[in-house]
Amino acid sequence: MSFAEMDVETIWMDGEYLDWEEANVHVLSHGLHYGTGVFEGARCYDTEDGPALFRWEEHLDRLYDSAKTYDLEIEYSREELTEAALELIRSQDLRSCYIRPIAFFGYDSLGVSPKGCPTRVAIAVWPWGAYLGEEAIEEGVEVMVSSWRKHASSQIPTTSKTTGLYVNSMLAGEEARRNGYAEALVLNKEGNVAEGPGENLFLVRDGTIYTPGLAQSILDGITRKTVITLAREHGYTVNDQAVIGRGELYTADELFFTGTAAEVTPIRAVDDIEIGEGTRGPVTEELQSAFFELVEGRAEGHEEWFRYV
Repeated sequence: MSFAEMDVETIWMDGEYLDWEEANVHVLSHGLHYGTGVFEGARCYDTEDGPALFRWEEHLDRLYDSAKTYDLEIEYSREELTEAALELIRSQDLRSCYIRPIAFFGYDSLGVSPKGCPTRVAIAVWPWGAYLGEEAIEEGVEVMVSSWRKHASSQIPTTSKTTGLYVNSMLAGEEARRNGYAEALVLNKEGNVAEGPGENLFLVRDGTIYTPGLAQSILDGITRKTVITLAREHGYTVNDQAVIGRGELYTADELFFTGTAAEVTPIRAVDDIEIGEGTRGPVTEELQSAFFELVEGRAEGHEEWFRYV
């Protein structure tokens, strides 16, 4: 759904609430030319106790940590950003939505150095359903291993959620879609499995769950951490520092993606090779159910992960 089709009309930007169409930046902003910005993607869920931000504090942690890496000084406090997000949701009468905070170097000069460029900060919220399609949640998706490799943390910090780095994700994802797949999988420079363009990866074999560790050039995903916690609470052994070779993908019992946008999405085939039975596997289904029961307020526990609107 395009923004033109959505019933949203306000964006918070640099301390002000602006009409959606008026939240603009100069074409010579540093962040536009060099990708010098950091951002987050969070969700507000319509729980049984009312709309609530999910793991918002962890998203703010990562936003400020990412900004620190690039010497982006966010002058607004956590409380100010939180209240801005909550007010946007309240004022636009949203029950569930996606939340996008972003901070970037703005307009002043256009040398590679951002010295003198102000830090611009904005938050927008809008309705957003299943990232890879509603049917993907039950039926799973078909993916391909991309020819593009994930950049190494020795080149650019992979644990920072940086705007410019998503060119790598865009190239991999569009390559997959041009070839008829829903999404890509990206290998790291060593040829081991890293993640999807906007998702972390989980592999299930013989009842044990594996997911690549941070040393494999992955983003430290918040949904990834959520699913690891839920899996262990459900009695599964989870290796969260796994090294997964490409060939292991094809012989896995189950594979699934996690992410704020993708939530928990099964993978039914990689490079046209069926994974397991070619359907959502039982472990994926159990963890998927546990995740949605939690974020929709139908399960007890982890109240600390919710900030009610």
